[in-house]
Amino acid sequence: MVGLCDQFFKLKKGKGEGAQFIVSNFYLGIDFGTSGARAIAIDLNDEIQAQTSFPFKGESEDLLITWQTALFSLLEQLPVEICQQLRAIAVNGTSSTVLICDAEGNPLDQPILYNDARGTAVLERVRAIAPSNHTVISATSSLTKLLWWSTCTEVINCVSSETYFLHQADWLAFLLHGQLGISDYHNALKLGYDVGELCYPDWIQKLSIPFKLPQVVAPGTPIGTVKAAIATQFHLPPDCLICAGTTDSIAAFFASEVQSPGEAVTSLGSTLVLKLLSDTRVDDSRYGIYSHRLGDRWLVGGASNTGGAVLKQFFTNAELEHLSQQIHPEQQSLLSYYPLLTPGERFPINDPHLQPQLEPRPDNPAEFLHGLLEGIARIEARGYQLLQELGATPLSCVYTAGGGAKNKVWGEMRSRHLQVPVLSSVQTEAAYGTARLASFNYPLPTQISVSSKFIPGSSNANL
Repeated sequence: MVGLCDQFFKLKKGKGEGAQFIVSNFYLGIDFGTSGARAIAIDLNDEIQAQTSFPFKGESEDLLITWQTALFSLLEQLPVEICQQLRAIAVNGTSSTVLICDAEGNPLDQPILYNDARGTAVLERVRAIAPSNHTVISATSSLTKLLWWSTCTEVINCVSSETYFLHQADWLAFLLHGQLGISDYHNALKLGYDVGELCYPDWIQKLSIPFKLPQVVAPGTPIGTVKAAIATQFHLPPDCLICAGTTDSIAAFFASEVQSPGEAVTSLGSTLVLKLLSDTRVDDSRYGIYSHRLGDRWLVGGASNTGGAVLKQFFTNAELEHLSQQIHPEQQSLLSYYPLLTPGERFPINDPHLQPQLEPRPDNPAEFLHGLLEGIARIEARGYQLLQELGATPLSCVYTAGGGAKNKVWGEMRSRHLQVPVLSSVQTEAAYGTARLASFNYPLPTQISVSSKFIPGSSNANL
C-alpha cells in the first residue's frame, strides 16, 4: 500500500486541468498543536470548505480528556453538509508527544509532552544502545520517554502483555477508527524506526521493554473506516477513511507549494526553522540535522535559535512594520549581528556557548532593525549552505511561513543573501497540510492489513 509521501508530488499536478472531480467529496485535516487544535476541510481542488478550532485553556490536569474533548468538538462544529460528504480524515500531532495504553486503548498514565525532558534520567542507557549521533539520543525523544516509562514502578505495575506505546496522533486516530497500535514513519522516526529500511532496526528489536511498539506505515495510508458510533454521532459516511497521520511541522510543510527537490520552506516564527526537499538524505546530530522520508525523497531540516523572538525583545509588531518601511533591502547593513535571546546555538553553528552579538547598537532604530534582519538573513543563508555542503539538493526556491513571511522588505533582503527567489506561502496551516495528506490517497482499492503489531523480540518484529 502506497502512502501520500510516495505519491504526493506526482498527484499534486494531477488535480488540476482535465481531472474529473466529484465536487461533493471533502477531506478533513486535524491539527493538534501546542496551544490548541484545529480542523480544516478541503475539496479535491484543495479549496478550504470549512474550518473549526479548539483553543487549549491553560494547563489541564488531564490532557487526555482535553484531547478527546477537542477532537470531538472540532467534528461537532463542522457543518453537517460537510461531515456528510467527508471521504477521508487524517490527524497530526506534536513530534515526540507519547502515551501508553491498555488493549482497549485506555491510557495508563498521563501523556509525556514533546518538550518534557524527564528522559534525562535514562539518557545514558539510550546512548549505550543507539548508534552514535542517532536522532533518538535526546532527553525528549520518543525512545527516551519509552525507556523512562519502562523504569517507572507505578507504570510497570499496571502493564500487561497488551500494553501499547503510541504517539499523540496514533491515539487520536484510534479514537476514530478503533484499530490500536498503528503509527506513521514521521512520528516513529524519534522512536528509532529506520525510515531508510522501513523497519525497526536490530537494536530496537532486542530491547527488553514491557510495551508493544506500533506497526509503522507511510503517512496518509488508509488504516480503516470510521467507527460506526463515531459516524452516527457526527454525521459521517460509514465508508469515511481514517488515514495515518504525520507530525505538526511536516503537516505545515505539506501546506506549502513545494513540489521539486531544491525547493524549501523557511519558518520565521519565534525561531528559524529550515526544511529543504532533497533527493539525498542528510543526518548530522552535531547540528541537530535529520531527514524525514517523503517517499523516495527526503525532507532535510535544521533549526536555529535566532528568529522572531529576538525581534520582539526590542520592537512591537507595529514598530517592526513601520521601521521596515525605512529600510532599503538592496543595501547591506554594516552591522555584524548574530541575534540570539540567550547564549547557545546548534545550527548552523554548533556552539552551546555562542554569545549573542547585538553590539554596537546605533541610535537610529531603523538602522538597528536593519542589522537584526540582516543578521537573521545571513544565518538562514548559512543554514541552507550547510545543508548543501552535507549533501542535500542545491537550493532553488524558498517559501516562507510564520509571522516573518509578511515582511516584504525582509523577504527581499533574504533573497539577496540566498540568491534564489523568496516567496510567501499561500497556505501555512498544519491542518490544511493534513487535509491534503488525507486527500492524496483517496480513493484506493484496498486497505492495509492491521492485524499484526510489532513486539520486540517476537517473530513479527520486522513489520
